[in-house]
Amino acid sequence: MVRMTRTELAHLSPLQQLRAGRLAHRLGQLLVGLALYGVSMALMIRSTLGQLPWDVLHVGLALHLPLSVGQVVIVTSFLVLLLWVPLRQAPGIGTVLNALLIGVALDVTLALLAAPHALAWRVAAMLTGILLNGLATALYLGAQLGPGPRDGLMTGWVRRTGLSVRLVRTTLEIAVVVLGWLLGGVVGVGTLLYALTIGPLTQHLLPWFTVPVDESR
Repeated sequence: MVRMTRTELAHLSPLQQLRAGRLAHRLGQLLVGLALYGVSMALMIRSTLGQLPWDVLHVGLALHLPLSVGQVVIVTSFLVLLLWVPLRQAPGIGTVLNALLIGVALDVTLALLAAPHALAWRVAAMLTGILLNGLATALYLGAQLGPGPRDGLMTGWVRRTGLSVRLVRTTLEIAVVVLGWLLGGVVGVGTLLYALTIGPLTQHLLPWFTVPVDESR
């Protein structure tokens, strides 16, 4: 029985994610979403008007390690996955691809995209990055092949503690922003604007990109 609607995400095990139908379509959507996510991160970094909350940490770490920002994203992703173990979270194929590909897309885009100097172009890069990030999030979540490492950490923590999603997400993001800022990451108007808009933006776009799946398989 197909229970999914365009406004719901199914609760699927990793095996069910692969058996739930329309796999080629969902994999393609996932890959596009992950690539666009990396591009959106690069736009925010190049704007120099404030990075995404987790990127404040990524950039801060990259300043102290012999790694590119994208490589730090990949390493951090797999370290976050280790925190899934006590939460009894099982990663899907989308989780693993998220950990591997977003950092690659970020580094490629940074290599191709020069930092704009004019304030108008920097603002445009920031706003485009935020909008593109919302679209990318809706695409990869809507593919229903598993959450990203950071999303899964949040949902696993919510499930294990009974705390609200808002409280858990806010706590995690404040922690990574403060740590990243202390390491040299950039906090600015873009960071604040992203925090205020990404939830409503993703909620608006997700129904359009949620692929209906068969939960009974």
